[in-house]
Amino acid sequence: MSLRKFLNFIQEIGTIMYVGGILSHIVIGIILGHSDASTAYHVYIYKNQSADILILPGLALKIISDLILYFQFETKPNWLKAKMLMTAFLATNAFIFLVPMMPELQLLAEQSLPAGQVSQAFIDKVEIEKMIGMSNIIPLILEMLLGSFKPKLGKEKLQNN
Repeated sequence: MSLRKFLNFIQEIGTIMYVGGILSHIVIGIILGHSDASTAYHVYIYKNQSADILILPGLALKIISDLILYFQFETKPNWLKAKMLMTAFLATNAFIFLVPMMPELQLLAEQSLPAGQVSQAFIDKVEIEKMIGMSNIIPLILEMLLGSFKPKLGKEKLQNN
């Protein structure tokens, strides 16, 4: 098996973990919502743990395999440069915004437990989480399309595909 085929396999596993984890966050939020503090607290325990188990390791697999792939090319194809840019955007959103937000949301939900309903601070933070999450949609789709189809973008020098 060639290194490139192995890296493509790792990319697939990473994408399944990353996108599957994100989709599970969306689904649990839609199904259970945040109708009361107890539900919100348990939803964010799940989201926090699934981010640690699925989303972050999946993103790490994607980043590591992308970096190895990137350095395999003597001349970097434009599709790979664009894919790396999308991955950098996704990683920045994940590690700077969303990952630190998960424990904060869990804590805000926990602090809401005595009142029985979520606080306004929790609701405001959830809205920020949603906006940041939605900003990932286009870069994620582009990153996956670029990695899958490897389109020729602009004028490229002869490369070793």
